[in-house]
Amino acid sequence: MDTPGLVEKNSSDELSDSKIEGATTQQHVNKYEYTIDEVFEQHIGPFGFAEILHALLVSIPLIFDAQTSFISIFSDRQPAARLVETGTTIKSSSLCGLSPEKWEWVGGRKSNVVSEWNLICQHKFLVALPSTFFFIGSLFGSGVYGYLADSWLGRKKALFLSCLLTFATAFLTSFSPSIWVYAFLRFTNGFVRSGIGSCCVVLASETVGRKWRGQTGQYGFLFFALGLLSLPLMAYLERKSWRNLYRIMSYLPLGYALLMLPFTFESPRWLLVKGRKREAIKVLKKLARLNGKKLPADLNLIDPPKRDNQRSSEKFWKTSWAVKRVVMVMIAGFGTGFVYYGIQLNAENLNFNLYISVIINGVMEIVSVFVGTFLLGIMNRRPLFSSLSCLAGISCILCGVLSLQHVTFAKWMQLAVEAVGFTASGLAYNVLYTYCIELFPTSVRNLAVSLLRQAFVLGASAAPWLVALGRKSPIMSFIMFGVVSVLSGVASLLLRETRNVPMCETLSQQRKEEEELSGTKHSNSTTNG
Repeated sequence: MDTPGLVEKNSSDELSDSKIEGATTQQHVNKYEYTIDEVFEQHIGPFGFAEILHALLVSIPLIFDAQTSFISIFSDRQPAARLVETGTTIKSSSLCGLSPEKWEWVGGRKSNVVSEWNLICQHKFLVALPSTFFFIGSLFGSGVYGYLADSWLGRKKALFLSCLLTFATAFLTSFSPSIWVYAFLRFTNGFVRSGIGSCCVVLASETVGRKWRGQTGQYGFLFFALGLLSLPLMAYLERKSWRNLYRIMSYLPLGYALLMLPFTFESPRWLLVKGRKREAIKVLKKLARLNGKKLPADLNLIDPPKRDNQRSSEKFWKTSWAVKRVVMVMIAGFGTGFVYYGIQLNAENLNFNLYISVIINGVMEIVSVFVGTFLLGIMNRRPLFSSLSCLAGISCILCGVLSLQHVTFAKWMQLAVEAVGFTASGLAYNVLYTYCIELFPTSVRNLAVSLLRQAFVLGASAAPWLVALGRKSPIMSFIMFGVVSVLSGVASLLLRETRNVPMCETLSQQRKEEEELSGTKHSNSTTNG
C-alpha cells in the first residue's frame, strides 16, 4: 500500500529517472518528505494526547490576559456613597455641591480609584482614561510582539517575555500615587501583555492537524473565560483595596513563566519557516513520543519557498491581496472588540449587582467556548461570524430599551438579554481569531493575528468613553454597541471562506493554493451547469 505524501527512491528508480528526464543527480534519496500537516495527519495524529496537553499548557496565560483586561471593572468602578447624618446611600453623581464632611464612601476611600482620588463631578471622565490607555498600549504592543514572534524571537520566547513584563507592570501599578501615573502604568501594562493572546492562540493552533485548528483555538478561550470568572471572587475578597487586587493578580503570570512555560514547545511551523528544520523535526518527534508513536528515522520536511522567508513582513505589505484581506479583518475586529469589551465594561450600567453580572458573563463565556467548538466543527467561518455579530447587536439594542424600565421583571430580562449579547459577542470574537489564523500563511500569521488584536483593542479603547456616557444615558451606550456589532458582521461578508482549507507556509504558496481552489470550484460549477 502506498503512503500519501511519501517520496522514496532506490537506485533503480534513479536510473530510470535519469534516462527519462536526463537528471544527473537526485536531491532526496531514501527520504520520507512531508509537509508538517502530513506529519500530523499520518504519523503524530491530528489531535492526540500530546496536542491536547500542549494546547492546554500554552493556553493557561489567557487567564491572566482576561484578568488584566477586565480588572478595571472593579478597580475603576463607580462606587456608592452615603450621607453621614442619615446613612442614606446615594450615587456618586449626586455628590456634586455637597461639602465633603456631609458624605462618605461606602466600602472606604481606598476601595477603588474613583473613591481614592475623588474622580467625580468635573473629574468624572478621568475614570475612563486608564482603561483607554491600557487598550492603546495593547494596540502598540500587538504590533511589536507580532513582529518579534514572527521574526527572530519566536512564539514561545515572546510569550515568556510578555508574561514576565506583565507581572512587573501590574505590580508597579499597585503603587500608583495619582490617576496620571496610574493611567501611564496601565498603558505599559497593556503594551507588555499584548503578546499573551496572540502567541497563545497561534502556538496552540500550529501544533495540531488541519481539522482541529478551530476547536483548539476555542479551548484557549476557555481559559480566558476562567480568568473572567475568577475576577469577581478576587475582587470581592479584596474589595477594600484595589491595590492588593493588582498585586495578587501580578504574581500569576510570573509563576507561569517560571514554572510551566519551560515544558511547552516552540511552533514547528515557525521553526521550519525560519530554516531551523532540525529543531522542527525534534519538536515533532517529542510530540509523536508523547502520543506513543514514532516518526521515520529519515523523515525530511519539505522546505517552504525561500524567497518568502526573508523579510516576510515587508513582503506582506507589498502583497495587495494580503493587505486588502487584513484591512477587512481589522474592520470586523474593531467592531467586535468595541462590543465585546464594551458589553463587559458596561455591566456597571445594568440595573443589577455588579459581581453577579460579571459572574453570569463569565459562565456564559465558558458556555460560548463549547458552543463555539461545536459550531466551528459544522459551520463555515464567514456566515458563522456574521450571524453572531448581528445577534450580539440586536441583543444590545434590546438591552438599551429595557434599561428604561425599572421594575423587577425588566431588570431580570435586561440581564438575560445582556448575557445573550455577551455570549454572541464572545463567540464572534473567538471565531474571528480562528478565522484570521486560517486566512494567512505561517510566515506572516502571527503578524496578522497581532494586527487583528490591534483592531480588537482599538475598538476596546473607545469603549470606556461610551461606558462613561452610559452612566448618564444607558440606552445610548447599548444602542451604539448594537449598531457597531451589526456593521462588523456585514464587513466580514467580504472575506473568503477557510473551513478545512490547508494551512500554507508562505504568501506565494497560499496565493497559488487559493487560485487553484478557485479554479477548481469554477470548473466544477461550469461542468454542473
